[in-house]
Amino acid sequence: MDNRAGEMEVFVTAVDMKSFSAAGRRLGLSPSAVSKLVSRLEDRLSTRLLVRTTRRLEPTPEGEVYLERARRILSEIDETEQAVADGARATPRGSIRVNAAVAIGESIILPLVPDFLALYPGITLDLTLTDSVIDVVGERADVAIRTGPLRDSSLLARKLMESTPVVMAAPAYLERHGTPKTPDDLATHNCIRFNFRRSVDEWAFRLPGRTTPVLRTVSGNVMASSGPIVRQLCLDGVGIGRVGRFHVEPDFAAGRLVPLLEDFHPGEVETVYAVFAGHEHLAARIRAFIDFLTAQIG
Repeated sequence: MDNRAGEMEVFVTAVDMKSFSAAGRRLGLSPSAVSKLVSRLEDRLSTRLLVRTTRRLEPTPEGEVYLERARRILSEIDETEQAVADGARATPRGSIRVNAAVAIGESIILPLVPDFLALYPGITLDLTLTDSVIDVVGERADVAIRTGPLRDSSLLARKLMESTPVVMAAPAYLERHGTPKTPDDLATHNCIRFNFRRSVDEWAFRLPGRTTPVLRTVSGNVMASSGPIVRQLCLDGVGIGRVGRFHVEPDFAAGRLVPLLEDFHPGEVETVYAVFAGHEHLAARIRAFIDFLTAQIG
């Protein structure tokens, strides 16, 4: 019987320690034994996993792939053994890499982080906020928080909430430039647009007597990379913006921003999802995070 988990542990330790000698000291093996185990692994896979120099070890591109998956497998083995050892007292532990759109991350995810970590002190969150479209698997994200339909059928998703876009501006801007009464009035206003790849310079509206939404081209002298930046520019009186309503609802309540053209809202609804690479045995730490978000946000 082979010991693939043992080989994985030796390989991961060798990469982490940057040498066979250091890995051997940590594992209680001789440097030659560590070298032989790594060589046996490479022979079985028919590929080179490590580049050996006189001073350190570095994984090859194939070694990077094996390293990332080996870490996950070893982590799940640890979780399984911990669950059996602790029984009902076992709690999820380990690292979770989370990637979220900026507006959703700042407005919804970040406020929940303290409660989640208090509930699961054995979990470490590695959180990245970006509005760029990412490859969940390629970027090695455990969970991505995104809006809109799934583009990758290999991924699974859990619905967290629904969001509607809203057009808004600060009272100071409207005092200087007037309040648009119809979507066509936006042609004379400074509209703040997004600059990321999938954005378009058109906003959707529903006009009286029309059953389908119409698009109105908007323009202005400033573009932004995220919803929070658009919100701040609107608060500063720079122009008129359009973001998810959940992000600016507190500003509406406080009178810092004013919703515009609500009678022309096209009825758009964007669903916010927790997206993850699904498989039969989802890691306990990832399941705990997704279940927590669903309960708190939903």
